[in-house]
Amino acid sequence: MTPVLHTERLTFRPYRPEDEDHFVELLRDEEVCRWMGQDRVPEADIRTLFRAILDDVYPQQLFDVWGLWQDEQFVGHAEVKKTGNVDGHELVAALAPPYWGRGLGTEVVRGLLRHAADNLGLKEAYGMVGADNAASLAMCRRLGFRHVRDVVDDDGKVTKLMVIPTTDPD
Repeated sequence: MTPVLHTERLTFRPYRPEDEDHFVELLRDEEVCRWMGQDRVPEADIRTLFRAILDDVYPQQLFDVWGLWQDEQFVGHAEVKKTGNVDGHELVAALAPPYWGRGLGTEVVRGLLRHAADNLGLKEAYGMVGADNAASLAMCRRLGFRHVRDVVDDDGKVTKLMVIPTTDPD
């Protein structure tokens, strides 16, 4: 079961039915989609995805997925799930644009790393970051991610596959 997590400023809470509009608004945002490396999709498709989280992902315990909250305000989305790019788990984080540049991305990733180590027993975790996403790449460098390889899509778009230990080796 996906646990509720807390960091200094954030609560990672499994989605509830009443969170659907927040989820849809985040994934309909053009900038969010751009930096997540995905195309904007119709609202109906996002609503179907949200219902799949509630109806399939949580009941079958497929992976951990949360809405991110700061002082009862929805600020973003996070996941830890198996990745098809390597034999491991990927950290996924997306913040709503009004919350960018406040250090929340770093806080989210640290929270996900703690969960990956303490609750899932993972020794390392991966991230996929668009080659043109300078802010996220800088954050990854600050946190200690190491570049593994570039993944090139059929359309030529490059994504950086990054890896990080879940715990500090010291």
